[in-house]
Amino acid sequence: MLTGVSAVVPEGRWSFTPPAQAESFAGAPAHAPAQDWSFRGALGHFDLAAVQRGYAVFAGVCASCHSLTQVHFSDLGGMGLTPEQVSALAASWQVVAGRDAEGRLTHRKALPDDALPAPYTGPEAARAANRGAVPPDLSRIVQVYPGGADRVYALLTGYASSASAPGAGAARAEAGFANPYAIGHRTAMPPPLRENAVVYADGTRPTAQQEARDVTTFLAWISSPHADDKRRLGVGVVLYLCFLACLLVILKRRIWSHVEK
Repeated sequence: MLTGVSAVVPEGRWSFTPPAQAESFAGAPAHAPAQDWSFRGALGHFDLAAVQRGYAVFAGVCASCHSLTQVHFSDLGGMGLTPEQVSALAASWQVVAGRDAEGRLTHRKALPDDALPAPYTGPEAARAANRGAVPPDLSRIVQVYPGGADRVYALLTGYASSASAPGAGAARAEAGFANPYAIGHRTAMPPPLRENAVVYADGTRPTAQQEARDVTTFLAWISSPHADDKRRLGVGVVLYLCFLACLLVILKRRIWSHVEK
């Protein structure tokens, strides 16, 4: 779903931009509007219901082009799933089991210890299926993508209205699809989301905006699955240090209380 890279010039340094590169900087991605994410801030937390819905969007829409090679099915238990649910979820995927006597690939149902399978056998197969573009792996996309979750959401929902019109995909595929949040304001990825693209088990209405918000939340969780534990640990450490500081102040006053000022 996400394509493009960006270059950052450290502050305080001058750099010469050749004429051939000047136009690319002119098409720098637009600044993504800040969104209200539950996981933002020192006291934030992931909405696991949204994470589960986001997985449904990834599995139903994004997994046909993108991979999560750094994620194992057992990791998805952190979404609030039981071991039985993780096993059932894994069994709904097929992974490569080897080759038969004739050299053809064979497949089997995935197990919790398996990594999520990639949609293509390699970069060449990905290029052949996507007009020369290789869809990036999304395992850590929210951490490494400039702008983070805000820009991922903006990119998913920021396509020009004409890009999603019937018949527009074939006409625009060669030049890319207009999106102000992409490098050069164009991306090789067609608009991936549409209303009712998936069915949510909890009954949430699957609008394109809701799907984009949920899959962004899922990708943010996948990028940092232990963030909530770290935040809880940080809060506990701060509270402990505050308690220790108060205890030291009381102890200091008691030790030096007999000393006249």
